[in-house]
Amino acid sequence: MTKVLLVDDHELVRTGLRLILEDHKDIAVVGEANSGEEAVRLTDQLKPDIVLMDISMPGIGGIEATRRIRQRHPEIQVIAVTVHSDSPFPSKLHEAGAIGYLNKGCPADEMFEAIKTVANGKPFVSREVSQKLTLATLNGQNPNSPFRTLSQREMQVLMMIIQGMKNQDISDSLHLSPKTVSTYRHRLFEKLSVETDVELTFMALRHGLVDPQNPR
Repeated sequence: MTKVLLVDDHELVRTGLRLILEDHKDIAVVGEANSGEEAVRLTDQLKPDIVLMDISMPGIGGIEATRRIRQRHPEIQVIAVTVHSDSPFPSKLHEAGAIGYLNKGCPADEMFEAIKTVANGKPFVSREVSQKLTLATLNGQNPNSPFRTLSQREMQVLMMIIQGMKNQDISDSLHLSPKTVSTYRHRLFEKLSVETDVELTFMALRHGLVDPQNPR
């Protein structure tokens, strides 16, 4: 029996995933989390075999949560479940330790296949993502993305900025000093040639880092 933890900040999405997975005799949903912070806490508590991880969430988000989970529990595998199939996220997730990548629109049988594959310690990339990315991209960067030069930490700070989080909130979430967060913010603006949070958010919208129907 494969134990799975569901992580998504939308209750409706978690409910749908749970109903799908509960139909499979070899899968048990052991818990649900609505944030990256809760995902880390429940992983410590429940010790699932696999974490199905949403990426764009308030707080530390899915990438940082993946990194922390893999650091604490290298035996636990993470599958990213996201709408961002052609963004810089695959490489950042790979760096954080995710072994699987699913699009939220994938069919149920593909999700079952991903869980089975990852449970055996093998990587899995959904068919839709595979059509848009080569395996080399997972270990490198999307050459068409303006975010390709950002480090993993810079991506985390970027996602928090476009969620509307202030420097102090980012500092508290990532355990960084406010001065360090300010340095990351300045570096982001410089690398991406933007001057305000609004410009940064519009750039993220244009390149699919934010759902235009739910920009938070």
